[in-house]
Amino acid sequence: MSDGLDDLERRIDGLRAGVRKAMRARDGATARVLRAELRAAERAWDALVSGEQPKARAEGPRLVTVREQVHQALALLGAAAQPRLVVAVSGAFFAGTIRSAQLTSLRRDEERSFRSTPHGRPYYLCAALTDRLSSARGLLTLSTWPLERRVVGPLSPRVDFLTCAIAVASAGCADEGALRLLARMARNVPGATAADLGPPDPRRIVEAARAELSVHAERDTRDRAELARRATSQLGDVARLFGAATLGTIKEETAT
Repeated sequence: MSDGLDDLERRIDGLRAGVRKAMRARDGATARVLRAELRAAERAWDALVSGEQPKARAEGPRLVTVREQVHQALALLGAAAQPRLVVAVSGAFFAGTIRSAQLTSLRRDEERSFRSTPHGRPYYLCAALTDRLSSARGLLTLSTWPLERRVVGPLSPRVDFLTCAIAVASAGCADEGALRLLARMARNVPGATAADLGPPDPRRIVEAARAELSVHAERDTRDRAELARRATSQLGDVARLFGAATLGTIKEETAT
């Protein structure tokens, strides 16, 4: 439990710092989103300390639209994720009802909304950016995350998977769906599963994921920082969220 508490406390500290930064910049929209994430993290901390399941599961779906359900799942994961993982987290922790097929056109809808009314929403579901600063196919992120968390270098897919595994293991939910998800993720983390293949041990998974993460984190952080600098200097507001246009995307947009 202590590892999960440590992770949540670090996340809470980071969110509080983000709220303060947004308030100093008078960015009310970002501050509101970060405060919502902070409240969710604090509820998860309370549930982990008390041994209770998160209230979101007991009370049924807290969010109505597909967009809101995706946001909540990504906020829990804290890293770029494939639609199938977003769907699994939403269902396991928030009684979500979304399906992968519903996410296919979601990013395009978000981009159209942003182009129509820039910064008109508190957050946008947007693409991760590749080393070419184009959108990474099938990787969803949140616009409120810093660029360093929304770009992906050579090691980033593995780093993000380990980050997501730690987040799921630290969420403190004993629901059967959450345990199945955790067991699937643990199979892809060396040292995270026991020889007897019993129920997943969240503490063991966190320790194993952290151990591997320590090997990749420094290099990945450097790569992401460089990509973020390039994105900041080369891209406009739309491209920083949804990726620079490529010949392929131009052909797709022309066809539609």
